[in-house]
Amino acid sequence: MPAKAGDRHRQGQSGPSGGKAVPPRPAKAVSKKRDEDVSTEAGEGLDEWAAAKTLVKPPDQLELTEAELKEEFTRILTANNPHAPQNIVRYSFKKRAYKPISYVDQMAIHFSLNGNMILKDSDEGRRQKIRLSTAVEKASVETSAGTSEEAEIKDEESTGDTQAAGEEETEESGTAEVAEAAEAEEPPPPRVKEQKLANQFNFIERASGTLNNPMRERACQSEPIPCKNFSTTAYQWEIYDAYVEELQKIERSKEKEKSKAQIAKREEEKKKGRKLTSLESQSDDIMKISKAAKIMERMVNQNTFDDIAQDFKYFEDASDEYRDQQGTLLPLWKFQYDKTKRLAVTAISWNPKYKDLFAVGYGSYDFMKQGQGMLLLYTMKNPSFPEYVFSSESGIMCLDFHYDHSYLVAVGFYDGNVAIYNLKKATSQPSYKSSAKSGKHTEPVWQNELVHTDVIKLSVEGTTVQGPEGLQLQTLGCGTSFDFHKKIDYLFLVGTEEGKIYKCSKCYSSQFLDVFEAHHMAVDSVSWNPYHLKVFISCSSDWTVKIWDHTIKTPMFIYDLNSAVGDVAWAPYSSTVFAAVTTDGKAHVFDLSINKYEALCTQLVVAKKKNKITHIQFNPVYPVVIIGDERGHVTSLKLSPNLRRMPKEKKGQEVKKGPEVEIAKLDKLLNLVREPESKAEK
Repeated sequence: MPAKAGDRHRQGQSGPSGGKAVPPRPAKAVSKKRDEDVSTEAGEGLDEWAAAKTLVKPPDQLELTEAELKEEFTRILTANNPHAPQNIVRYSFKKRAYKPISYVDQMAIHFSLNGNMILKDSDEGRRQKIRLSTAVEKASVETSAGTSEEAEIKDEESTGDTQAAGEEETEESGTAEVAEAAEAEEPPPPRVKEQKLANQFNFIERASGTLNNPMRERACQSEPIPCKNFSTTAYQWEIYDAYVEELQKIERSKEKEKSKAQIAKREEEKKKGRKLTSLESQSDDIMKISKAAKIMERMVNQNTFDDIAQDFKYFEDASDEYRDQQGTLLPLWKFQYDKTKRLAVTAISWNPKYKDLFAVGYGSYDFMKQGQGMLLLYTMKNPSFPEYVFSSESGIMCLDFHYDHSYLVAVGFYDGNVAIYNLKKATSQPSYKSSAKSGKHTEPVWQNELVHTDVIKLSVEGTTVQGPEGLQLQTLGCGTSFDFHKKIDYLFLVGTEEGKIYKCSKCYSSQFLDVFEAHHMAVDSVSWNPYHLKVFISCSSDWTVKIWDHTIKTPMFIYDLNSAVGDVAWAPYSSTVFAAVTTDGKAHVFDLSINKYEALCTQLVVAKKKNKITHIQFNPVYPVVIIGDERGHVTSLKLSPNLRRMPKEKKGQEVKKGPEVEIAKLDKLLNLVREPESKAEK
């Protein structure tokens, strides 16, 4: 049996070993220690929140100063969708190229639900409220009437039951109990129709069907034209007499017209004789003032456009020194006339004697919009108003100055006629003009009257038309461009609408010297090089410009300008410089001696919206080009130094200039192209 604690103490006091007894622990000390242990156990959780907390930092955390900690970083939140694509392109049939879409929808829809709710305050909502209120009132009236009728029926039944119960008191107790049970049963409460609650959201669904109009047919029947059969025989003398009578009638009408014209002339001469004295005096005064007025007008314009005049004479683009193979076009004057806003520039030509004077022909290239045309002559000394203004019944398609007589201008019209204007004469009508009677021609001859000669007939190869009696007739081609050789006067080139270029001679009017399969679309312009006798250039609506040697069937150089090419022109100062204009409003300037692969300058000249460039021409003396567009405007631009580079001077050597140098420069480029061909042939 285990011993108790008290027994253990007692055993310790009187042990058999005779050792000292261990004194017992005081009671107060034991109790005090127990109290301390209990207090520590209970107070551990309470003091943890008051103790200082140590921050645990990762070893790679940056240590920032107070200034860096206080620095604020702002972030701007935008409404743009980060997942929206930014590089969408779509094909433009108008521009015939892929164009990037500038606007991208940034809205992101998370939830959408279509509802048919109607506002309570709207007219439709008010009408629906009125309908609902009237329906509720009708339902309440019907329910009240039904409950009153049911109550009357039940009262009658209850009175009948009481009378039957009094008469049958003598019946058996079983039947009395059944009757009492029937009387004790209460009648069922009357049924009240449930009122329809109005929709709180005022939700209404409706549907409607449209009526289809019945089909109708209309028809009309005209009365047949009355017909009669007539037959007779005509003899030779009857035909002869009929012709004689017709000739006599024509002669009589001519005599009457002559007599009327003579009388009218006499009357006009009398009237003129009276007015001559006053008109002569007025014209003399006007002639004296007109020259001074012109000088004053030019002085005013020079002051108005002084900055442009200074740029024309002195400005040179200094940035060309840092661009080895690039140049720019500086816009100068813009020539426009109010009456030519709806006409397109169809021809441009510089005067060979007066280098600041140029002629502009106006018409239309649209077959459905043909109308009147105009011929204007501008000078760079007065850009505000043309020097000469001539109007025509048909649109002008081409023009040129006479090389020796610079006051004569030859003009070709859309209707096929040719006219000659004399700038010395004070009249708005041409001095000479062809007609259907005198013949429509391609080359004018200067005599007392305008006479034409047929140079050549263009025929389309491989196309024939079935004629009468089984004859095969060859169809004629349509010429779109034309240029005579600068040195060989009988040689000329003709560009056609089918894309072919014919080399022709005035000595052979029925045959071509050569045919070039040049382009896939109409040849818009063809031009001989002013220095090299064998080289010519052509452009087409198929986006290409090609340089040819007329002794070789294949082109020497081909350039794709990514848009229809309206015109091309050689520079007068170099055999390797040419410029072209495209329908997208850009001008391209090339120099084959610097870069034979790309243009040195590609610059936007006119706005793209509903406007196209049609023609370009170099000034024969100044570094200026003029460009015409479809809205009747003519813009002049100055070439930067990189676009008109001349051979540099070498130490101790003179710079060689002249046509021989230009021919050699172009020959060097052509030989580079011919060498691979010659090696391949070998």
